[in-house]
Order: sequence, then structure tokens, then C-alpha cells
Amino acid sequence: MWQIIKPKKRKAVAKMSKANNNSVKYYTRQVIRVVYGIVELMFHKLFGLIYGKGQCMPPITDLILLDSATTLAFKIRTRKLKSTQVLQSFINRINQVNPILNCVVAERFDEAMKEAQKADELIESGTIPEEALTREKPFLGVPFTTKDCIPIKGLIHSSGLLKRKHNIASQDAEVVSRLRRAGAIPIALTNVSELCMWWESANNVHGRSMNPYDTNRIVGGSSGGEGCAQAAAVSAFGIGSDIGGSIRMPSFFNGIFGHKPSPNVVPNHGQYPEPVTEEQNSFLGLGPMCRHAEDLAPILKIISGKKSEGLRLDENVDIKKIRWFYQDADAGSFFVSPVSPEIRELFEKIARHLEKAHSIKAAKVCYQRFSKSGPLWFANMKSPGGPSFQEQLANLNGTINPWWELLKWVFGQSEHTFIGIMTCLAEKGGCKYGDEKYEYLVREKNEFRRELSDLLGDDGVLLYPTHPTSAPYHNEPLFKPFNFSYTAIINVLCLPATHCPMGLDSDGLPIGIQVIAKDGNDKLCLAAAREIEKAFGGWVPPKIEA
Repeated sequence: MWQIIKPKKRKAVAKMSKANNNSVKYYTRQVIRVVYGIVELMFHKLFGLIYGKGQCMPPITDLILLDSATTLAFKIRTRKLKSTQVLQSFINRINQVNPILNCVVAERFDEAMKEAQKADELIESGTIPEEALTREKPFLGVPFTTKDCIPIKGLIHSSGLLKRKHNIASQDAEVVSRLRRAGAIPIALTNVSELCMWWESANNVHGRSMNPYDTNRIVGGSSGGEGCAQAAAVSAFGIGSDIGGSIRMPSFFNGIFGHKPSPNVVPNHGQYPEPVTEEQNSFLGLGPMCRHAEDLAPILKIISGKKSEGLRLDENVDIKKIRWFYQDADAGSFFVSPVSPEIRELFEKIARHLEKAHSIKAAKVCYQRFSKSGPLWFANMKSPGGPSFQEQLANLNGTINPWWELLKWVFGQSEHTFIGIMTCLAEKGGCKYGDEKYEYLVREKNEFRRELSDLLGDDGVLLYPTHPTSAPYHNEPLFKPFNFSYTAIINVLCLPATHCPMGLDSDGLPIGIQVIAKDGNDKLCLAAAREIEKAFGGWVPPKIEA
């Protein structure tokens, strides 16, 4: 029997119906999240049974390795140390740990030693006053490393792609050139994931890198070899690249500092693969990775060149004048791990420290759009043209057939990693560039950027998880592939962010958080990193045997 409903009653019924639908959606989401959490936990336990506890990196026996890059530069300039002595210390460390960790994939020790000798001769000659050296060559004689997608002239430039294993860089990346002009000496390249598109660093050119705190755990990607190298103290500092968290995730898994700069501040010249669009170019950032927070600003100042003036990195930042906000989880993403209790506890620790030390009241916020982080990143990475990933895997010489490669992989005959092949297949899914869903997600990204920019202004920082769990076991990311969304969302929002280590969890693995600021306010991220390091200790070195 039909029932006639009056207008007012119709509205009430519609509201009830909408409320019921929302309630059903909410409980459905919760059920899915619980089921996924149980499945994920089962896989984690299974991987734990398979791998068990691995080795840890060897103890540090040379105290030179404990100094910051800034301190080493000062000691070299003031003749307390020689550049050759410092370089030899790092060469010895690489030879000691690399057979265990496989983080360094190419070296130029002989050339670097000649450059170190020239640095020592320049200092001994006294032709350039110490004050001038400090200003013009602030890292004179200091060794550094970078990843195998940022070229160093004369070394392999493969980006982990087997078809590029014989490719030798004919020139330095611009960031490497700028560091050379500042006196720094490149000594080695570090490992990456295949074409830098996965968050575990393993490929068919160089193999797999091992976490220095547990060799059965991942180092992250794509700057995973660099994160591992810094944690293991094989160079004074490193340079990574980040389009979805490739600096910050390895920094998190390896317990070091890593900064993704504001868009278009540091040149992406030389990075391979190149961004397909100008928008992707703005998402990509090359930045410093190091053990000590004091090194972040001077390295960023060098690699950003004249654009560093706009960042005002030399200005003092008063911690008490920063407005602090924090969100300790992503508000409910599908198929993303819940943030571990030990990581969530870090936010309360920081809030208590700020209140006790500086009478600052950090404000907890909850932005629901963080729950869309994965879809927002995937949609905004779409391009109207340019090479597809399967063309990139062919080294831009034709294309591969991902289904054929998958079959070959099953029998161990493919040149490509499983995740590289699956990335080709996944690229075809989701929204299409320009379709209705794409336009919706672009609008959501733009609105979210406005929201966060309004919140942060020119004096605010947001503390947010870098990753929901400490380093998983090797291959475990295949079963939780979307956990990278905690960092990826910051790339498409075009905001600067710094990962800050905050000690080890109950499994002896590094944990920490990322600090986010408004575009152009990198100095606030770096100041917050220094404060967090001072309060909580920063990088945790292995056992020291002096």
C-alpha cells in the first residue's frame, strides 16, 4: 500500500535515510579496517617466523664517524683533522659494513683521495683565510654520498634498472656540482629500488640493502641505500630524492634526519627517471639526509643555491614563537596499517616537552582528508602523456609487456623486479587523467592544501607520522603497499617536511615523526628538528668501541 508523505515528513525521512546510509558506511569501513588489520598482523607474524632476528651493524670504533658534517668541516679548516684522514675513516667504515648491509653500490675512493689531498694542500698553503673558506667552501674536504639515480660523473647511473647497468654518468647532477663547489667530496653511490618507484631498495643490478639495526628488515626506498649508509656512518652526509616519501621513509626506517624541501627550490637536474610533467617536477624534491639535525640547514643552503635566500635559512627561529599542531593518525585510510602505539606515544612526548620546556600548548587536530592520502597521490601523479612506466622499464627504448614479464618472473627469467612489473599493471588502474574522479581528487588536493596552509600560516608546524610502523621484514611491503601514503600526501600538497628520529621501539628499530610547514617555511621544519633532537637524542648509533 502506497503511503503519502507530506513535504516536512519527506525531509525527515530523507535525513533518517541519509543518516542510516552514513551509519552503514561507517560500520562497513570499521569492519574492513579490522579485518585488514587482522590479516596484516598474521602476515607480519608469518614473516617474523620466516626471517627471525637478523644481524646489527658493527660497532663504531673510529670516533671521527660520530661527528656531524659541520663539525668535520670546522676541524678540517682549522687543521685539527686532515681531509685525507677523515676520508680514510669513512672508506674503512664502508669496507667494514658494506659486505653486511649492501648499501654502497659504486665508489670513487682513489679520485676522492686525490681531491682530499688537494683540500689539505689548500688549507696548509694559507692562501685563502679561514673566514673566506668558511664562507666560500663551508664543506671543504668533507666526504658525502648520493643515490644511484642522482649522477656522479664517471660512476654508474642505473637507477636500479638492469638495462642501464652499463650506463656511466657523463656529468654531475647540479646538486653534486654545487656541493663540489662548496668543497665537499663525493665518494660513493648508494642503492635504490628499481626506477625509484618502491619503498624497499632492491633491484636486479645491485641486489637488496639490509637495515643496519636488523638485517632482516627493509631500509625503505627509494633512497634506502642512502638512509642505510647514513645510519651506518659510511659518509658525513648524503643526498636523496623524494616524490612520495623516498627521503623521509628511509630516514624513518634507519633512524636519521631527512628533509624534503619546498617545491622547485633544489634543482632536479640529473635525477632519473625524470618527472613527466611540470606538476610532477614540483612534487619531486632532492634534499639532505644526515645523522645530525645541525647539518640540514647548511646542506640545504648549498644545494638550493640562490633560491636559499627566499628560504631565509640563516635567520634564527624562536621555538616559542612557533605554533605547534599534531595529528597522530591518518583518520581512517583503507588498507593502511594503523599507527603503532609506540609511534602515537611520540606525539604526546613532544607535547609534554614543549609545555614543560617552553610553556607551549601543542594543539591536536584531525583532518579527515588525510584518509584519502593514497587516492590523492595516485590521481595527482597522473599525466596526459609522456612515457608510461612500462616504457621507462624498457629504458625509453620501446616498451615491455608486463604480462609476459610476469610469466618470465615466475620462472626467474625476467630482467625486472616483481614490484616493477606490478607497478606497470597498477598504472593502468584507478582514475584516468581528466576524468570525473580525477578532477574530483585534484579539487580535494587543492582544497586540502588551502586548509593546511591556512592552519600553518608563516609560524606553524604540523607533526604527523612518517610511517605507521617501524621497518617491516623484507618483502613484507608487498602485503601493505599503501603505507607510503603518510609521506606521499605531503608531496602532492607541495609542502616541505623533515623526518626526525626519536629513538628505538621495543624491537630495537628506529621510530620518529615528520614535521611539516607551509611552502617556503623550511626553516621552521629544520628548527623543530633541532629542538626534537635536543630533547630526545636523535640518531641512535650502534655500540661504540673507542
